Order: sequence, then C-alpha cells, then structure tokens
Amino acid sequence: MARDDVVLVGVDGSAASLHALDWAAAEAITLGYSLQLVCSYALPSFTAASLDGGYAALDDTAIQEGARAVLAEARARADVLGVRATASVATGDAAGVLVEMSRKARLAVVGTRGRGGFADRLLGTVSSALPAHAFCPTVVVPMRAQTGEGDLEVTPSRPVRRIVVGVDGSPASDVALRRAIREAKAWGAELTAVAGVPLGSGGSALAWLPAAVDHEAVLADVAEGLAVVVERALVDHPGVEVKRHVLDGTGAALLTEFSTATDLVVVGSRGRGGFAGLLMGSTSQAVLHHAACPVMVVTSRSEDGPTEHQGRVTGIGDLYPT
Repeated sequence: MARDDVVLVGVDGSAASLHALDWAAAEAITLGYSLQLVCSYALPSFTAASLDGGYAALDDTAIQEGARAVLAEARARADVLGVRATASVATGDAAGVLVEMSRKARLAVVGTRGRGGFADRLLGTVSSALPAHAFCPTVVVPMRAQTGEGDLEVTPSRPVRRIVVGVDGSPASDVALRRAIREAKAWGAELTAVAGVPLGSGGSALAWLPAAVDHEAVLADVAEGLAVVVERALVDHPGVEVKRHVLDGTGAALLTEFSTATDLVVVGSRGRGGFAGLLMGSTSQAVLHHAACPVMVVTSRSEDGPTEHQGRVTGIGDLYPT
C-alpha cells in the first residue's frame, strides 16, 4: 500500500504523550519525515430526560475546543523541535482512529505512563491495542517513575545510539530484524540481535528436555541459526555490523533487561489482531509493558516481509512466542 512519509503521533495533552511526541520528532528528523498529530475523542449518547423519551447527544463543542488546544500545544512543540507537522481532531476510540490512520503512515508513536501491572495492560488501552493492530510499525514510548514516591517525571529524549532486536527465526522476527537494521543505519547506532533460549530450571519452556541434553550444544546450534538469519538480512545493507547474543532465558525477560541499557528495542509480532494478538504472555506485549526504553513493534503486515508459511531457519525455530 502507498504510504506517506509521516510519523503518526497520538496526543492527548498528557505529559506521557508529549514525551512520545519529542521522541517521534527526533525520529522524523532522522528519517526525513514529517509528523501527523492527531487528538481523538469519543462521545457516548445517553437517554435524555425528555417528554418524548427520545435520545440526545452531548454537545461536544467544549470537548472539540479542548482537543484543538491540545493539538495547538503539540504543534507548537513540534515547531520548537524543528519538524514539520500537520494536526487534526478525530472522533472515535483513540486506538481505532490510530489503527485506521496507520494504513498511510510510515510509523505510529504513542506514549504510556509505564506503570506496569494489570491496570496498564488492559486489552483496550491504546498502547496495547495499537501495536497489535496497526498497519505500520508502532513505537510505544514509556514514561517511567523517577522518584521513590511514584511521581512520574519526563526524561529528555536522547539520540538512538544502541538498538536491540529480538530474533527467533520466525517470519515476524525476520521483518523486525530488517527494520532494526534500517533504524541502525539511519541513526548510526550500534545494533545487537538477541535470541533467547529458555534452558534454565524452574518451569522454563524447555524444561522437558532430557537431563542428558548438552545445553551448550543447544546454544551453539541456535547461534549458528542466528548467524544465518542476520547475514541474510544484511545482504542489502553492506557495511552495517550486527552484534549477536544467544542467551539462556525467555525473549521477553532478556529484551526487558537489555532495555535498561539501550535506546530502542525492536520486536516482531504476528499481528493477528483480536484476543490472540493481545495475550498477556506474548513477548511483544510483555516487553511493551516492562521495558525501560521505547519499544518498536513490527508486524508482518506493517512491512513487506515474508509470509507465515515460509520456512524457519533451523536452529532457532519458535523459541518464544511473539
């Protein structure tokens, strides 16, 4: 599908969304894109206390004015940051609006308060729903608590100097790897590909392995597969270097740990939508809600990637679900 060279940003006037806007502006400048700012709202209809028993819709004039004020602030911020931006007010559920608009965008960016826990992982939240359903890659920018009392403080956006991408040999992670390579090339960033093999005890995914299995041999086998995947992805990007790590652990846990010392985590998702695409235990959702840095989720439909029926690289396989 034809796409515009824009980064779509959902804003609502919160500190978290403005923090996401700052990150999106830096990304847009780096890639030579502009920003498309959108503020959406939904109005419920309710039974009016009228003699005829009819229905009345709430006058949304004040809400529209509030949305326009939010956009004016966001656009002024974009001007200060030196990036071109357009702005629009939309009616409807925020996640639904952004998903539809993502059909034409190169990238979608939203913020999250990043408190974790069940409340911030509800299936209906924008930061959960958008990455699973968007038609372009989505970046969720967390705003982490900086004090011991739970007060949230915005940390300034910084250049992307270190990128980590999760690789498991699946078509979804192949697409994520290629996108991570392009991001690293654009930013001049150091890129590391990580494959997790949950070999440890304590109910791991591979706890059924016989005790006689040589764990080091398993890791070595996966490392060979990872090398094949990375080299294949680098064919069109000569000169880009990718560090590789195969480690004992789940993809979600390893990527979350790496996020504390990196600027961007890239992860693939099958992007099937519906409940299956939002399972709490999936790698992409787990990383989204626990990472300390921005997370880019890339689905197979958001990039021109391989289809699900294409073969996986021997030695990696589906080691953790995305």
